[in-house]
Amino acid sequence: MDEMSQITEILLKWSQGNKAALEELIPLVYDNLHKIAQRYLKHENPNHTIQTTALVNEAYLKLVEQKYVQWQNRQHFFAIAAKIMRRILINYARDKKAEKRGGARYKVSLSEDLKAYEPPNIDLLLLDQDLTKLAEIDARKIDIIELRFFTGISLEEVAETLGISLATAKRDWRMAKAWLYREIMQSEPKGDLDEPA
Repeated sequence: MDEMSQITEILLKWSQGNKAALEELIPLVYDNLHKIAQRYLKHENPNHTIQTTALVNEAYLKLVEQKYVQWQNRQHFFAIAAKIMRRILINYARDKKAEKRGGARYKVSLSEDLKAYEPPNIDLLLLDQDLTKLAEIDARKIDIIELRFFTGISLEEVAETLGISLATAKRDWRMAKAWLYREIMQSEPKGDLDEPA
């Protein structure tokens, strides 16, 4: 059995209440969780104090608390892990900002895949607001962004995970990037931005 099938099988056991499955899962998913955390932190302000391992550990603890999730497959697991890591970093940024009145903004830039559509640095809290706004308009597009950008899976895997056609996934991906770019450009103070590459 390949690793993808093994992870999916273990997740299904875990969904059915098998607590021992969680111990089998840890060594199989840790490296991928670490890669997701590295993707997030790569785009953070260089002065960020949370470390990759701490982000993975905190996310893993929150994943373990997910009692009502019916895990579908490994992509579903990693998509939820990416959402949890994003929430952790958003909460962290809010807490840091609250420490000082008008605290420093934490900057994040989007992936190389979005390079043509983005300014080099984006406020993490503003990005979260834009992603939340997009989720209210079209939840599938935010799922595609999170799956594609934060977990790094292919559009083919995105389509499979969401149960949509590859053409729909590609179209939604293009539309979501364009929408997000427009929102970012409108919400960022113009004096702080460089021209997009």
